[in-house]
Amino acid sequence: MEKEFFEGMNLEEDISDEDFQTIVEGWEKVQDQMSKEEFITKFNEHKAEFKDASFFSDIDFLNMIVNPLVGGGDDEPGPAIVEGEFQKISDVEPGNEGFNVVARIMSIGNSRIFTSRKGKQGKLCNLQIADDTGELRLVLWTENIKHLKHVTEGDIVEITNIECKEGFRGGKEFSLRPRSSLRPIEEGSENYPENIAAFPVYEEKITQIADIKPDETVSIIGRLIRVPKPHAYESNGKKGKVTSLEIQDASGKTSYTLWNNDVKLIDILELKEGDIVKILNEQSRERNGEISLSHWDGRIVKAEGDYDIPEYEENIIKIADAQEMQDVSIIGLVTKVQDVIQFTRNDGSEGFVKSIELSDDEGSIRVTLWGDDTKIPISKGDIVKVIGGNIEYDDFSNGYRVNTNWNTELKINPEEHSDLIETLKGQAENLGPIPISEVQSIEEDGEEVDIIGRIITLNDTHTFPRDDGTEGVVRSGEMADGSSPDGLVRVSFWDDKAKVPEIGKAYKVENARTRMGMYAVEVNVGKTTRFIEIPESEAGDLPSFEELEESIYISKKIEELDEDDMNIKVLARILEVHEPREFPRDDGTKGLVGNMEVADITGSIRVTLWDDKNNLPYGVGDAIKIQNPRVRYNSNMDYLELSVGNGTNILTPSDSEINDIPDILELQNTLYQTKEIANLSDDDTKIRVTGRFVDIYGQKMIIPKCPQCNNTLEPEDIDAEECSFCGNYIDEPKYLLMLPGKLEDDTGDIQVTFFNELVGELLGMKQDEIFELYEGEGGDLGPLEGKIDDLEGITLEILADVTFNEYDEENRLRPRKIFNMEW
Repeated sequence: MEKEFFEGMNLEEDISDEDFQTIVEGWEKVQDQMSKEEFITKFNEHKAEFKDASFFSDIDFLNMIVNPLVGGGDDEPGPAIVEGEFQKISDVEPGNEGFNVVARIMSIGNSRIFTSRKGKQGKLCNLQIADDTGELRLVLWTENIKHLKHVTEGDIVEITNIECKEGFRGGKEFSLRPRSSLRPIEEGSENYPENIAAFPVYEEKITQIADIKPDETVSIIGRLIRVPKPHAYESNGKKGKVTSLEIQDASGKTSYTLWNNDVKLIDILELKEGDIVKILNEQSRERNGEISLSHWDGRIVKAEGDYDIPEYEENIIKIADAQEMQDVSIIGLVTKVQDVIQFTRNDGSEGFVKSIELSDDEGSIRVTLWGDDTKIPISKGDIVKVIGGNIEYDDFSNGYRVNTNWNTELKINPEEHSDLIETLKGQAENLGPIPISEVQSIEEDGEEVDIIGRIITLNDTHTFPRDDGTEGVVRSGEMADGSSPDGLVRVSFWDDKAKVPEIGKAYKVENARTRMGMYAVEVNVGKTTRFIEIPESEAGDLPSFEELEESIYISKKIEELDEDDMNIKVLARILEVHEPREFPRDDGTKGLVGNMEVADITGSIRVTLWDDKNNLPYGVGDAIKIQNPRVRYNSNMDYLELSVGNGTNILTPSDSEINDIPDILELQNTLYQTKEIANLSDDDTKIRVTGRFVDIYGQKMIIPKCPQCNNTLEPEDIDAEECSFCGNYIDEPKYLLMLPGKLEDDTGDIQVTFFNELVGELLGMKQDEIFELYEGEGGDLGPLEGKIDDLEGITLEILADVTFNEYDEENRLRPRKIFNMEW
């Protein structure tokens, strides 16, 4: 049946196929008792009547039509009920609607908030009502809640326009409709029952807390002595919230548990410690030998009037008196905060735990927080009151600790207990972080320190095997705070902490441990250390990164560098970057070495990059800052070079620093002299030369080499998989790319040989692509011959060094860079 069949019916526009099928089935049940037009009219009338009832759906409006005729889904229709007439509770069956009753209110629950299937919020409240024939639940919805202002337990009430449904827990229940009424009636009024004596009598019997027995409905009056913050929980895949209020009367104390939306009653009723409350008609239960109450159909209200409820006398224990005991309260100064640890429970769910340390004027103790309590913002120097913790002996630390639970209340910087609070505030003044310069005066390993500073340097991350077979991670760097020339300390970051720091940012380090280094005191940042980033807006008097850097490193131009310079920084721009190569280390592992050339306005210098430094995201033309490089003399090449390894950082300069570095074209024009070929001399380096590339010899462009000794391999070496020079096994040869020829201009010509990546640049291919093609063709250069032939006569502008070949007593060009190619 299509939706067009019900044309004119005010159905939801996005009604699901399942709900529409329910509409069709409802129509088929009543089509023998009314016309389609009557069916549609009644549906629209019900929907118009309940247009403000956010909790009703199209299926509810359908049931209002169908249930009175077919008995709420039974085969036989329910008993005939005349709308508007008064009925006895026992005479009404599910499916009846529009009737009235007179009954006594036996209990009233607190209003609850719910969310409809459409995402709209509403309210409901459950009442228990009774007459001389029976007792059941009466449900009030959003539009009916207003009637609660005029009634209370024990009232005889007149209720009109009721609907009877199958109850959620079986049996039947009454439900009010938007236009229903609920009002108290007095004796002598028109509908007041003549047989009132047969109605159950309401008695507000208040039970002493000490007299509560398990599994009974009770009412109590007591003083709230604890109002914990609601905690989240997860059960069978569903999440919710729970809290337990603690209530005391003259006979004892008990807990009263609120679940899910009911935890909002704390805010709705503005409940706070010290309030006297009345809890009516709630169920008691026994668990682990303790009897408690849970909020369900009863209610909690603030009690008005005079009650003989004793004031709560809180017993705050001194930390020095700690021993194994339950439900204790302590106050202390937070002297240590550890990071939250996430763990997996036995049921597969995730849990969270966090430890803090509290100290008072007599001792200190560790406090363990769980779940939502780990999210409470607690800082070193705060004063914390723990109410309802359990003190346990901790075998791990050989001392006592306070273990909290979901019923523990935490108060941060409480106002009560003023004398103790003032004492603790005095102790807090000694908690602040120390200047980094004072770290060097510590004389013992393992001293706990707090510092604030900026990350100035940060070395590469290293992994190491632990004794238990797992892999650890460590990364070192330096922090500075400008407290003095000695305000610099080496810091080692372990495991997860190694992922956190960034150069230049400000951090607060808590609970770090000192370590006696070879030349100075160092600091370890490990699992129990807190490493907290400080926003620039809160950095206070901490100098900027640039200010700290200037106080630690000497800025030098390239021409000012001397061998073995230390604690320097160089601002430059990258002119060339060469592909790195692997090499074997003495321990059998493989290393990676590459190089680049950088320049400033005074000159250029070669920079050797080791291992991970080859992976930095910088390229030709980029401005860089090299922080703390090693300056070494290369005796083979007779020049200074910079070595960039683990202890050196390459950073992006600040905007002001970049302004001092010329752009790459200006540097090239300044540093590279242009010469014609006839004017070249054998001591020329980094000369710009332009000419035609001719007499290209490409027959031996690819030369296989031994990866161990770098000796040229003969075909028989490759076949034997053994180097005839060093005798080592050859898994895969490495290759040298070499393309010789001549460069000529109008003044002369000169021999020139391009190597490796420059050969690839000439051919428009990556080196690996050339090697793969060569190997795929079985060592044949045939597929490359066409590309080589196309290079004949090309005009090249290159940067090159001039070398003297003693064998044929001629100058030759060794290209360093190709600026331009023109065919």
